[in-house]
Amino acid sequence: MSNLTYVTTEELSQKIKYDCRTIRNRLKDSVLLEGIHYIRPFGGRKILYIWERIEEDMVKVSSQSNFDIPLARGGVCHGKY
Repeated sequence: MSNLTYVTTEELSQKIKYDCRTIRNRLKDSVLLEGIHYIRPFGGRKILYIWERIEEDMVKVSSQSNFDIPLARGGVCHGKY
């Protein structure tokens, strides 16, 4: 038995401070993927998000630098904010 926390769209909205519509229309199926970040229990319409996986991906993405610049000879220049 896993110890994962399943949350509704409304509960996820409160945790990550995004509007429910944004989660449904912009994040679901582009950033939040079925089978990884959410499930449809018993094949139904209801969606339950897996909090631990979403939290892990948020931290992973926020710790990566978005300012890496590839150099001509294969190196990378790491920019700073």
